[in-house]
Order: sequence, then C-alpha cells, then structure tokens
Amino acid sequence: MTDAAVVRLSRPAARRVALAAQGFARARPTAPGIRDLQRVVDIVGVVQIDSVNVLTRSQYLPFFSRLGPYDTGLLDRARDRAPRRLVEYWAHEASLVPPRTWPLLDFRMRRARSDAWGGMQRVARDHPDLVEAVLDEVTRRGPLTSREVEASLAHDHPRSSDHWGWNWSLVKNALEYLFWSGQLSSAGRTAQFERRYAHPARVLPLDVRAEALDPGARPAEEEAFRRLVEIAARAHGVGSEQCLRDYFRLTPQQARPAIAALVADGTLLPATVDGWHRPVYLHREARRPRRVRARALLSPFDSLVWQRDRVRAIFGFDFRLEIYVPEHLRVHGYYVLPFLLGDELVARLDLKSDRRAGVLRVQRCTWEPGRGGPDDAAELDAELDLLAGWLGLAAVG
Repeated sequence: MTDAAVVRLSRPAARRVALAAQGFARARPTAPGIRDLQRVVDIVGVVQIDSVNVLTRSQYLPFFSRLGPYDTGLLDRARDRAPRRLVEYWAHEASLVPPRTWPLLDFRMRRARSDAWGGMQRVARDHPDLVEAVLDEVTRRGPLTSREVEASLAHDHPRSSDHWGWNWSLVKNALEYLFWSGQLSSAGRTAQFERRYAHPARVLPLDVRAEALDPGARPAEEEAFRRLVEIAARAHGVGSEQCLRDYFRLTPQQARPAIAALVADGTLLPATVDGWHRPVYLHREARRPRRVRARALLSPFDSLVWQRDRVRAIFGFDFRLEIYVPEHLRVHGYYVLPFLLGDELVARLDLKSDRRAGVLRVQRCTWEPGRGGPDDAAELDAELDLLAGWLGLAAVG
C-alpha cells in the first residue's frame, strides 16, 4: 500500500465522518415513525441494553438522540412482536440487533461451554438433565420469564451470590446458558426488565429463520467476521482496528483477517487522522460532510461513545463510565450523558428522572473548557426541555 493511497483526515473532518455514520448529520423528523426507527437500526447496527433505569432504559435513548421525541412503544413492538425488526443477543454487550445479524454470531453461541460465565458453564457441565428440562419447557410453553420457568418446574435450588451481586438459581443459569448458546432467544422484556425466553423459531422472522435455525446453514466464521467488521466499519465511518473489533467484541485474531480482506477488496481505505496515533480505516461509502449541526444528549451506552480511545482522539473528550465507581470517587456523577452540539462534545450531565415529583433532575453539569456560554446554555436548555417532555416529566430542575 503506497503512501499516496492513504486518506488523510483532520480531526474535525473525522468527527463529521463519525457523526454522519452514526446518523447525526440528518435533521430530526417532525413525527418519527417506525421507518425512522428502522433507519437508526440500519445505521448503528447494534443497540446496547442495560438494566439501569435512573433516567430511562438505555435502549430507548439512542433513538431519542437521533430522532427527538418518539413513541417508545414503536421500539417495544419492533422487539416484541412478529415480524420482529430487532432481536436480543450478546453482540457488543447485551444488545438488540437486526434478525439477520443473529446467525453471524453463531461462533459465540458454539463457544458457550468455554466462554460463558462460570455459573452457566457449571450448570451445563453439572446439571445437563436440568438444562434439557428447561429447554423443553420453554420450547413447549414459551415465552416464559425465569420465574415462570422456575414455578413451572417447581425447581428452586438455594441461590448463591458473588461480588457482582448476581443471585441466580440453577434454572436462571440454565436459561442464560441456553440463551448464550443460541438454543433459546428472547421474545422481549417485561416491564420489570425480565427476559421472556422463547425458542428461536418463535422469535426470528421467516426470512432468516431457515438460515438461523440450521447451524449448518449459518455463515462460516471467516465470512461472519468479515460481515460483522463491515457492519462496524459502516457504523464508525472511520475507526481503528480496536474500534472495528470492539463493536461486536471480536478478538484481534478474529478481526484482523476480516479487516485485511475488506482492505483488499476496497471496502476499507487506509487512513490517518491528525493526532490519532493509530492506523485507521475509512469505509469507502462513508459520508464526509462539511458541516454537522447536531444537538443531542447521548446515553452513556450510545455506540458513538463506546470506544473511549476514539472519543478522546477525535473529540478531545475523555469519557469514563462512573456507574460502577464508588460514589465518593466519582468525578462527574452516576448516570452521565455527553452533550453533542454541532460536531463537538461540549458538556456532560448527570441526569435523573424524579418520577414522583415529575422533574428531570440535573444533578451536575460540567462544560468542556471554553464552552458553556449563553448560546451553548440555551441549546442545552432546549434539549433538556425536549428530553423532559419525552419522558413525561413536567419540568427540569
């Protein structure tokens, strides 16, 4: 590869590429509908799930950030009702992905016995009869929550916990093993955020069911890795190897041959970004807008800010998730949302929905150096008002 073939980007240009790739270069629609949600799904490829509900469930926020106020019931229906536009699996972390992506993660399913967490491995190894009984029960009667399966089997072993605070019965571990291994899927979540386990045949749309349900018909690993990296590359616009493999939690050994193949066929263009001391890759179809006029509060689990090295390199924004940091050691707060204005991350806010009082609480706001003047503050106030209204809260305080 000659030096002339390398695309050179300034940091502002790289920011604009990144924002366009994540859907922030478009104006928000007036009345977002299911097609708008589908467009976001197609753009980002993966939406992370998290149980923290101090503001709202995290999967709802990336759509609000890109579309503005929308009916969250549309997202619930896309996940919970046939034909589903989203299914749940371990992609980045617990995530929603398009059904066509589910078979590409077969490599992770097949390694459940070695890669799943300890409790899942132990139940598969030590209690195969229970695992089989749980699979049979859900296949026949699902969708079922863990508690419903436990009640159905009348099987509630003493629970154990570790330093993460998990408190799962053997039945729950069996369900999670079957979910990880792809033998079960999720038909959605309850209002209490419990998975509703179901056989994949009940969950996956007809157009992907044949490929997904027959392990022999799923793409070979080499092809799956190439397609997953290509999804990641489109969603990044520009990113390093670390970015491209982190999107679906691939190892270097899995991602590097895929990246090389995508460079060889011209899908990825070698690039450099001023001040980013890593080789990076530009997707050949990445938009390179001259200006981005975005305004959004970002979930701490938004795919734009997953890869901290990239956020630091092109936005100059040092973002750290402090949810799991002891309170006295937190710098910016518990549930901190970066504030995107134009093509820069200009502030971070620790937000909380005080549902009883009907108030969106701004517990802390930290502006980046040189930001926070009257114009910035007016834009932030407008976005907070929009967020509060969408959450059904009467005021910002």
